[in-house]
This record gives sequence, structure tokens and C-alpha cells, in this order.
Amino acid sequence: MAKTLDNASKQNIREMIKEKKNAKNISNYFEKLIPTILLLIAVISILTTIGILFTLLRETIAFFREVPFLEFFTGTELKPLGENAKFGVLPLLTGTLLSSVIAMFVAIPIGLMSAIYLSEYASDKIRRILKPILEVLAGIPTIVYGFFAFTFVTPLLRTFIPGLESTNILSPGIVMGIMIIPMVASLSEDAMSSVPNAMREGALALGATKLEVTWKVVIPAAISGIAASFVLGISRAIGETMIVTIASGSSKNFTFDITQSMQTMTAYIVEVSGGEAAAGTTLYFSLYAVAMTLFVFTLIMNLVAQYISRKFREEY
Repeated sequence: MAKTLDNASKQNIREMIKEKKNAKNISNYFEKLIPTILLLIAVISILTTIGILFTLLRETIAFFREVPFLEFFTGTELKPLGENAKFGVLPLLTGTLLSSVIAMFVAIPIGLMSAIYLSEYASDKIRRILKPILEVLAGIPTIVYGFFAFTFVTPLLRTFIPGLESTNILSPGIVMGIMIIPMVASLSEDAMSSVPNAMREGALALGATKLEVTWKVVIPAAISGIAASFVLGISRAIGETMIVTIASGSSKNFTFDITQSMQTMTAYIVEVSGGEAAAGTTLYFSLYAVAMTLFVFTLIMNLVAQYISRKFREEY
């Protein structure tokens, strides 16, 4: 009887060892498979970017076969329709840059001050309440911001600026700044929170006030992250579409008067792609030329942000 039990125990042990080996083999198989899957996902994202770039380049080259390169980038008139069509991109560049500058004049001070409060002055309880509320702004659809700019901000500004047109570049620029505040505040707050407390405590021990510690110790130590948040905010403003499409109008004016109606590159792309531009026409190809210009602008902003992060990053 005892011998039978020993044989049964040995059989169970063998089965357990065999099951464990099988499970280990399956685990090793999946472990080897995961890097391949991750590589394929990374390759797909790279190929997608290459495909987008190829499409833009192909159609942009076709556009510059019909419109001189110099005329496109130095022309001050954009009249894409009619017999004597003109395709100067400067009106669109001016509108894009003006709206982005206005947005950053709003987003940078408010976002930075919010980050300073959350990082240096707010208690943990208040931070847990305020930061999610602040980040709710980032979740609002941009089309809602656009109607807010057109139906509320513009009428409000016209009470103070009588000459302000019903569609202008000022109100969408302000609203874009409000939209970008969470990005600037969140990234800047993360950068300042990563500064070691030992640096703060050392400065306080030397007799510095809380404000002096913030401006002379914390901000210089976190400058790479703060500057990167500014550049990424500018990039976000340059690429914004719905707010400027609704509130800035479609006038292709080459002017620096922010009270007038202007058009940005993204708004022009929406106008042309939603219009009656037949494939193969110069108007159709201009869509890709403007998109390529916008792509280059955004790429430059992202490269600048990466350069700043690497250049001024401090390791702790």
C-alpha cells in the first residue's frame, strides 16, 4: 500500500514538473515575441510619418512647378480663385504668427504663475483639487472654444475696442491662450516639482524668503522644462484649427492690425479642403504647400523644445 502511494506521489511530482516546464516554455515564447511586436508597432508609426511626409512633398513639388517658390514665400497677396490667381503665403503666415504670439502672451504668465503656486505654495490637498480642475480646460473640444471666442469674447472686446471687427485675430488668440494654459502650467509644475527639496531647504537656511527661493533657485533649476513647455505651447497654437476657423474669419489680409479679420494656415487648409478645389488644380496643390509649410513650422518648434531640454537639463 505504501509502495503504491509512493508511486502515485512520484507520478504527481513528474506531472507538476512537466506542467511547470510547459508553462515556462510558453512564457519564454511570449517573452521572445513581445520585442518583435513592439518593434512592429514602432515601425508602423515611423512608416506612417514617412507616408505623410511623402504625400506632402509630392503634392508640394507639383505646386511649385506651377507657382514660383520665391513668389509663394514673399507674396503679400493670396487670391486663390479667379483667372489671375495669386498664391502668396505671407498673409497666412502673419495671421498664424500673430494669433500664436497673442496666445502665448496669455498662456505664459498665467500658466507659469499657476505652476509656481501649485509647486511652491499650495498644500497637497489644494494641489490635488486645483490641478485636475485646471487640466479640465485641456479636455474641452476646440470647436467649443471657437464658438466661445466668436459669441462671447469678441462682443466683450468690442465694448472696449469699438473698431474691432466681428471676426478678428485678437479674440481667437486670447482664447487659444486660455486653451494652452493647462499645458504650460502642468509641464512647468512637473519641472519645478522635480527640483530636489534640499536645494529649497539650503536656500531657506541661508535666509532667503519663499519668493526668492522660487525665482532664484527653483525656476533656474527647472528652466529646461519650463522653456520646453513654452515652445510646445507655441507649437500647439500654430497648429490650432477650429478656434481660428470660426473666430478669425477668412479674409486673407496681409496686416499686423490684430483688430482685423485674418486667416491662418490651418483655417486656409479647412477652407480649401471643404470647398470645390478640383484635384490636380493649382488651388488643390496649394493646400499641400500650405500644409507642408505648417508641418515645417511645427517640426522646428518641436526640435527647438528638444534642444532646450537637452541643453539646459540638470541632473539631480
